Amino acid sequence: MWKRDEAVKPVSPPPAAQPPASAPVGAPAPRSDVRTHMEKDIVNIGKSVVIKGELNGSEDLTIEGHVEGTIQLRDHVLTIGPNGKIKAQVFAKAVIVLGEVTGNVTASEKVDIRDNGSVDGDIVSPRVAIAEGAHFRGSVDMQRKAGAEKAQPAAAKPAAQPQPTTAPAVAAQGQAVAR
Repeated sequence: MWKRDEAVKPVSPPPAAQPPASAPVGAPAPRSDVRTHMEKDIVNIGKSVVIKGELNGSEDLTIEGHVEGTIQLRDHVLTIGPNGKIKAQVFAKAVIVLGEVTGNVTASEKVDIRDNGSVDGDIVSPRVAIAEGAHFRGSVDMQRKAGAEKAQPAAAKPAAQPQPTTAPAVAAQGQAVAR
């Protein structure tokens, strides 16, 4: 058996060495870069970590600890884990709540309060999902995305200009109704 393994080993390295030099070496390198890149994009704050103040970032973040103050991840996802306790104003692209949040939550895409998740505060987001076992106390403002909001004021401006011409007609109608 030893001789067979030795015979296989010398045969295996030369073919393995030649193909990796041509194509497979290029393939594994990007895969490792992708894994490294993905690992860098998600940051965890552990159960024992306490943060007081302002938390800003440009990566997706999962919080299992305690945070008090302000959290700003405008273009990224914030996940409050089952052990996370947040007393903060939250601004993110998407917020997933599995733990407790006390404070207002603003998301440009979605707020998702899952089973056993809790939010005490106001939510501003175009999409809101509240699971059956979740707790929520506050108000919900489901604003449209910024692109839609910009289109509405543009439409409102032309309507605002014709108002002076229609104002006398409205007044005349009002007088006619009063008589």
